[in-house]
Amino acid sequence: MALRIDVCQYVWDTGHMSQRAVTAPDLAPAVGACCTTLTDAPLSMGDAERLAHVLKAVADPTRLRLLSLVAAHDGAEACVCDLTDPVALTQPTVSHHLRVLVDAGLLTREQRGKWAYYRVVDGALDALAAQLARPIRRSPDRVPAG
Repeated sequence: MALRIDVCQYVWDTGHMSQRAVTAPDLAPAVGACCTTLTDAPLSMGDAERLAHVLKAVADPTRLRLLSLVAAHDGAEACVCDLTDPVALTQPTVSHHLRVLVDAGLLTREQRGKWAYYRVVDGALDALAAQLARPIRRSPDRVPAG
């Protein structure tokens, strides 16, 4: 079952008035929630907006490269300090791009001392691929326009 990629990545810990990373038990209710794929039926406006948000995040070449770098790194996790040289950008610029990927639900962020570590969200890339990779089923009697 695919995990929805539009699930919030952080939840408020009301006892401490701070944010914490979402863990697998936090996502359990979302595992059964499945949105329509592009070819199953027309997307609802909400599903289209959520998918567009994720597609906008990966449509930027730098963000796509950063996502690839994190995914290919040992354990699919990388420190921001390891990502600046490969993309030849400053740490604040790389952090901005990584934040966009976190907001899109593709990466998680964990602060360790002064450095932030990013990890690919389990199932997020599979869920995105599943949205786009479904074959189009045409009726045999229907001829494409053109």
